[in-house]
Amino acid sequence: MKPKIILVFMCWIVALTPPAWGAGPNKFQENLNRFIAEALENNPEILEATVEIKAVREVPKQAGSLDDPALMFELMSVPVDTFSFSQEDMTQKQVSLSQRLPFPGKLGLKTEIARKDVEIAESNLEELKLRIAREVKTSYYELCFIMEATDIVRHNQGLLKQFVVIAESKYAVGKGVQQDVLKAQVELSKNMDELIQLAQRRKTEEARLNSLMNRLPQAPISISHGIEKSEFGFTTEDLQKQAENDRPFLKGLKSLVQRAKSSKSLAKREYYPDFDIGFRYGQRESSSMAERPDFVSGFVSVNIPLWYESKQSRKLAQETFKMDMAQETYKKAKNQVFLQIKEGMDELQKGESLLKLIDKGIIPQARQSLESALSGYTVDKVDFLTLLDNQVTLFKWEIQHHRELTDYQKNLAKMEHLVGKTSY
Repeated sequence: MKPKIILVFMCWIVALTPPAWGAGPNKFQENLNRFIAEALENNPEILEATVEIKAVREVPKQAGSLDDPALMFELMSVPVDTFSFSQEDMTQKQVSLSQRLPFPGKLGLKTEIARKDVEIAESNLEELKLRIAREVKTSYYELCFIMEATDIVRHNQGLLKQFVVIAESKYAVGKGVQQDVLKAQVELSKNMDELIQLAQRRKTEEARLNSLMNRLPQAPISISHGIEKSEFGFTTEDLQKQAENDRPFLKGLKSLVQRAKSSKSLAKREYYPDFDIGFRYGQRESSSMAERPDFVSGFVSVNIPLWYESKQSRKLAQETFKMDMAQETYKKAKNQVFLQIKEGMDELQKGESLLKLIDKGIIPQARQSLESALSGYTVDKVDFLTLLDNQVTLFKWEIQHHRELTDYQKNLAKMEHLVGKTSY
């Protein structure tokens, strides 16, 4: 067999033998779950929100408590000419103790408003956890793509080196042209440039993933790549219903609506007065002329909402508008989530169709085209540039396959976030 034919045969064997990718779905998922768990445990945003909830949980008991009682000491009717406590009958040393009592129901409503604030904070925390989990998955999937692409590029690099050898051999014996050699070398240089770009992207993505887990950006990270397409059999309506029930973002807005309703009810109660109750003890000094008994008094006072038209009525109108605004905010957010779910489903369906087309159609056809070009090249029926173009085409579609697979999984992670479910 001639040297040229041997080289072509070796190239053909390498071209039709795909590189070994992946580390198995179990190992891949275990690694991903470990990263998510670490991020949920250590991410500073989550820790900050957790501490905030602890602070907010201290408010309801405060809101439901009475104001502190008031203790007052007073000197009454002291004559200024002698400042004697026994000269006049009305001179007293008084001590008073009073307590404000809100109109029944006000404290309960204030407590309910504070509890709704807790629910909103808890919903925000759960929403934050979903976002962090999505960002971890997105970064992890992108790293997997980079590693898969790197393997493909290196595999293709070996083929291009073989092509350069073939082109140089044919040119050396006068059966090729220098243009073939130069074209093969250009493609090889482009291939090397892509490896450099992929290496830089990998460092960037590793730093982003480390930051999500509260590690140093430059910390070493181990990725078990082997991404596979997840099964997904839900309808748009199923996901929209699930989002309405489970999405923390929407739950938080529902709590906001309930909070606004409680605030409106509290504003209605402001038409009713609060009460101040108390007692007073007055101590009098006896004189040589008479024994003076001490006095005990009790009192109740109420505030009169006399300016209700400019105060209480305006407050009620304000809280009514806030309640209406909260309801519309929830409707707007729900519609937006439903729209995003519909768009996400369209993206998933498009990605699934593209993956089928690439896997079942384009890549097999590209391999057949390359195989045919290799066979034709061995008998000088196909020129070198055609052979090289077929190899480059196959290489690009292999990269595109993993790009589409990665984007599909990213869209699935986005869908999980939208509906409030961590995994399917």
